[in-house]
Amino acid sequence: MICFALFWLVPLAYGLYMSLCKFSLTKGNGGFVGLENYIKIFTPGSMYFESFFRGLKQSLLFVVGSVPLLVLVALALALIVDNLPARCRTFFRTIYFMSYAISVTAVAAIFKWLFNSNGGYINNILLRLGILQEPVHWLEDQPFAWIVLILATVWWTVGYNMMLFINALNGIDPALHEAAEVDGANFWQRLRAITLPSIRSVTSYVTLTSIIASFNMYGQSALITKGGPLNSTSTLIQEISNTIFNNNNLGVGNAMAIMMGIIVMLMAMAQQYLPREKAEISEVNGK
Repeated sequence: MICFALFWLVPLAYGLYMSLCKFSLTKGNGGFVGLENYIKIFTPGSMYFESFFRGLKQSLLFVVGSVPLLVLVALALALIVDNLPARCRTFFRTIYFMSYAISVTAVAAIFKWLFNSNGGYINNILLRLGILQEPVHWLEDQPFAWIVLILATVWWTVGYNMMLFINALNGIDPALHEAAEVDGANFWQRLRAITLPSIRSVTSYVTLTSIIASFNMYGQSALITKGGPLNSTSTLIQEISNTIFNNNNLGVGNAMAIMMGIIVMLMAMAQQYLPREKAEISEVNGK
């Protein structure tokens, strides 16, 4: 409880207080202004309105593009590893999980080298194979910049989700699959009738944590594309950072952060509520 108060509750309360004041990095607290900072965020034409909703839109775009892959690719890898011979499983679990141990700085360096438009590895390979006639500007043009960021994120973090799915698969009673095989069920039928229902809670958890992590994406965009081209990959956290450090406005920056926290909380609640609602409807229809 002491750690919870010191490292979560107190910072949250102080951040909320700062969002209600005219705070700056250089001058400190300029006095209580109430909801003025929030009004600036939601006033069309305001620079903070443009900044907040640009970052929000682009964060949501990244969530939509990355989360399905983070869940489906992780599940596919887990199913592949789980069906390998026992002596190979540890080796491939380690191989797929290794990328998760790399820092975001190293990930950014790798993907900038791979997708550099001038002499990058991917362009060189495609040019030599005759697939391209001229280099693709992966980091300078859209939608290529988003594709690179999504690929980097999936490569970097999918191993963690895969391990969660592997643990869930190991918890399924083998007798269920054996009985289904005796009855003539193939792999896809067993997957739909046994595997997916058995790991539903883990799938929900992986989806939720992937949504939160993707919505909080910062390092990949800041280091690989620097928010470009033309701020088109600048996420909400980057816009908050720019508001605080470049515009010297801690009050509005904290107001943006509070609104971001509320949005993430609502997304998490919706993600937790919808599966239960669907399950309840299915049970009613079944009866």
